[in-house]
Amino acid sequence: MSNEPVREGEVTVELPKSFDASLYFIGRIRTPWMRREDCPKNAREAQAACTIELEPRWTEGLKGIETCSHIVILYWMDKSRRDLVLQVPLHYGEQRGTFALRSPARPNPIAMSVSRLLKVDGPRLSVVGIDCLDRTPLLDIKPYFASTDAIADAVVGWHKAHQA
Repeated sequence: MSNEPVREGEVTVELPKSFDASLYFIGRIRTPWMRREDCPKNAREAQAACTIELEPRWTEGLKGIETCSHIVILYWMDKSRRDLVLQVPLHYGEQRGTFALRSPARPNPIAMSVSRLLKVDGPRLSVVGIDCLDRTPLLDIKPYFASTDAIADAVVGWHKAHQA
């Protein structure tokens, strides 16, 4: 859990005493951002080329990935709070439930980005479209399929109303 203070309007909950599952970090993501406040607000705003460093044992799992223009990156926001149930994002200023937000502060701080794949060099992938701190643990890599992953008419009502 983070030592960051809770902002006005935010609410925490007591975390469970134990975990339900375990996972493997399959690598690390190298970015230019060392502090949370330096990170882009979201992955779509990120223009820096970043490097995914896969653990060498998983390199064979990349076979064929060089044919993908975009990939889905799942990563573990290990520096984030895990006990917030209600949050007040600075850029919105309104209280929302954790599961109505894309905030990294969540019970299981799993983040997802659709990133443009620039280059594959052994266990290293060069990508654009990541919004995390340097050395963030990598959970998984998947190909992005526009035919099944994109839903053109999807709506987040509160966000749409906020932009109006």
